[in-house]
Amino acid sequence: MTKAEFIERLSKKTKLSKAQTARIVDSTFEEVAALMKRGDSIALTGFGTFHVTKRQARKGRNPRTGAIMKIPASRVPRFRAGKNLRAAIKK
Repeated sequence: MTKAEFIERLSKKTKLSKAQTARIVDSTFEEVAALMKRGDSIALTGFGTFHVTKRQARKGRNPRTGAIMKIPASRVPRFRAGKNLRAAIKK
């Protein structure tokens, strides 16, 4: 499902215009990204938790040349599904 399809379905459920729904969805995504950039986690009870983890620096291998290279440490976004979401998917 694309973002546009998601907005259309959400618009029908909420009976809001597509433009209003798009603003809400965009604002939500922007806020989640901003909070995660600061290092905060976002817990949506029953749905899941968005959080940031740190990845250690490590050695890797260039698949094309086989040369060993250093991969720098980084921060990566993660999502841990909540109990209700896991239960809904199992059905």
